[in-house]
Amino acid sequence: MSSRVLSQWEEITAADPTHSVRYAERFRNLAAEGQDIFGEARMVDAMLERGSRVLDAGCGAGRLGGYLHRAGHEVVGVDVDPVLIEAAELDFPGPRWLVGDLAQLDLPEQGIATKFDVVLCAGNVMGFVAVSTRRDVLAGFARHTAPDGRVVVGFGSGRGYDFDEFLADAESVGLHADVLLSTWDLRPFTPRSDFLVAVFSRTA
Repeated sequence: MSSRVLSQWEEITAADPTHSVRYAERFRNLAAEGQDIFGEARMVDAMLERGSRVLDAGCGAGRLGGYLHRAGHEVVGVDVDPVLIEAAELDFPGPRWLVGDLAQLDLPEQGIATKFDVVLCAGNVMGFVAVSTRRDVLAGFARHTAPDGRVVVGFGSGRGYDFDEFLADAESVGLHADVLLSTWDLRPFTPRSDFLVAVFSRTA
């Protein structure tokens, strides 16, 4: 068996063991200051019926999955960083938070029903996965999405993953781009946009 490829996030945290703690504290501080840290989750909530199943892929410290749980959805969150999962469990109890590699995602193997109504991947996660596993990550999203479900991915430019390449990779694993936006508050995507929010459906 070949050894697992480390994500770019794991390389960052290995070089700086305090990185994850600072990351979690940043959002705690923003929330304490009254800043809006849930915009991505509000957009996804608007797409769903109450009681829908959501996979928060690359959930970090749980801010989005936690919001969606409080909004009445069944949430499973997965992140490769155990420090962030611990923060999610502390700050946002309720969802099922799991340490796991998105490139090897297999929730049924862990006794969790698949076929989510939405797979949400926010927070520039796609810029932090290992380059060689990008298609594996996207294929995992497709596998875990219900036939009529959707995959929502958002990340910024300048992170080593060209938007056109990303969209081609998604298409290659069975995800069709239905809507392209430049922000989480629904502004349209243009060739000059420096952020992409893509809403995908599964192709037949």
